[in-house]
Amino acid sequence: MATSSSLFRSKKLSLFLNLSFLLLLALYLKTNLFPSNLNSTLFHLSSNIRPPTTTISHHRLLSDITTNGCTDLQKYTDNKYKCFYVKTHFSCRPKGYIDYLQIFYCNFGQFPILGHFVLLLWLLVLFYLLGNTAANYFCSSLESLSKILKLSPTIAGVTLLSLGNGAPDVFASIVSFTRSGNGDLGLNSVLGGAFFVSSIVVGIISIVITSHRISVDKCSFIRDALFFLFSLFSLLLIVAIGKINLWGAICFTSIYLVYVCVVSAMHFFCGDKDNGVGHVGEAGIPLLGYIDDEKPVLKSGLEEQEQIANFLNLNPEICYYVAKIVHVLELPLYLPRRLTIPVVSEESWSKPYAVLSVTLAPLLLAALANTQRENVSLRSSLVTYFTAGLIGMVFGNLACVTTKKSSPPKRCLFPWLAGGFLMSVTWTYIIAEELVSLLVSLGHIIGINPSVLGLTVLAWGNSLGDLIANIAMAINGGADGAQIAISGCYAGPMFNVLMGLGLSLVFSSFSEYPSSFEIPGDPSLYETLGFLMACVLWALVILPKKNMRLDKSLGYGLLTIYFCFLFLRLARAFGLLNLYGSSFEV
Repeated sequence: MATSSSLFRSKKLSLFLNLSFLLLLALYLKTNLFPSNLNSTLFHLSSNIRPPTTTISHHRLLSDITTNGCTDLQKYTDNKYKCFYVKTHFSCRPKGYIDYLQIFYCNFGQFPILGHFVLLLWLLVLFYLLGNTAANYFCSSLESLSKILKLSPTIAGVTLLSLGNGAPDVFASIVSFTRSGNGDLGLNSVLGGAFFVSSIVVGIISIVITSHRISVDKCSFIRDALFFLFSLFSLLLIVAIGKINLWGAICFTSIYLVYVCVVSAMHFFCGDKDNGVGHVGEAGIPLLGYIDDEKPVLKSGLEEQEQIANFLNLNPEICYYVAKIVHVLELPLYLPRRLTIPVVSEESWSKPYAVLSVTLAPLLLAALANTQRENVSLRSSLVTYFTAGLIGMVFGNLACVTTKKSSPPKRCLFPWLAGGFLMSVTWTYIIAEELVSLLVSLGHIIGINPSVLGLTVLAWGNSLGDLIANIAMAINGGADGAQIAISGCYAGPMFNVLMGLGLSLVFSSFSEYPSSFEIPGDPSLYETLGFLMACVLWALVILPKKNMRLDKSLGYGLLTIYFCFLFLRLARAFGLLNLYGSSFEV
């Protein structure tokens, strides 16, 4: 019954998000295929509408458009002027694929509550897609690759599996630096996620298992905490200097390679099993703990029908049609990824899907390549698509000839797994790009800096899986589970800081080479790094004094540090507190 209940909850979440996606898609198509006559009205504002004295004139509006950025959007109170502003100002155009500001002000200007609801619903769908893609496609490809490459558990834990768990943070950071031009968002999202995991998650774990009197391994904890502190101190120096060149960015990223070598050396020479299990234990945990593996229609239909029938007390005939309807409703979010990401696992194998995925994957890569380039000619775009189509047809024919309908391929698995890894990375990048674009637009709509949304909404959303999985592991896994959970709470954020921000700095400084890349000048970064380092230092001081035993003093201290920081940051963002001599503007 527990399995049926879990399946039913998963189905309800999937159905809700798929129906939400269909609703949002219908609204988007309606507003674009049947636009209102608002555009013609806007261009005659000065002649047809006499602005009140409290409204900024049309001439002033055009002047602001030519001299200021999108930050002046909040100066206007009339939605028609705001719509005209976002339509004519290049800086207000998103770096993603959807113009959220235009949709909000031009289509929902008279109904702002409905506009907020639509954007928040789409935010929820994007978070689901990001976590679900990482859990069901990205992580499974990495786990299979680690087996094919015969990596030791320790090496796999601190490299491929850490990448799988930190994929959303890493790609969101890279997108914010390279595509959105808003490095503040990337810095704050990674640091916010690291702060949340190392304070809230560790704090709750310490409080809920106090009565169990569980201790963690001292050497492993001190190693991870000291490396994490060194990483944060290095980032603090980079922010203080204000710029970094290519070689400096490479050195910052290579700190994680040193950490991998130290972990491997300790595991090899000391033979401490905790060094390995502390990272491998997370391998089987989905990024979002409440998202079950997606099950293909062809393989698990009968089993799911039986479980749903038992749970809902339906007769088999009615349940058959219910299951068919459920499968159809789940397709909008499932099918596009399934048709472009090769999957060769035993439980999810389907030859039609496999052939179609390797055929369509090059076309998706071509579409992404065309959108990443500026001023692409039609001829160049068509050549890219034509080349991708030819490559896809070759791959599709090879897959059709070399695979069986009954089982996945047993030989030459590496190309399949590498292709699955590449396409899951592609989808994660696309979703992260759209998520960052939406958060930047929400920052403009609400009137606060998008970096605050990165520090809170994006960080919390990407860390939700760590919260659920690590707490469940600590409660149900005994001493080993608590060790795994605590190790993951420090090794995971360290990977995100060093690889997520490190790779972002490498790409950004490479684009500026031989000049240096200018670090976003956000004075609140010092505050974030200071509180985060205080959080790690608190754990380093309290745990040894308590003989490495997790208790309430550690937990309540970490929660206090986090909520004090959060209060200060949000109070300044909403204008209730001014520490830097000027209001915190967008």
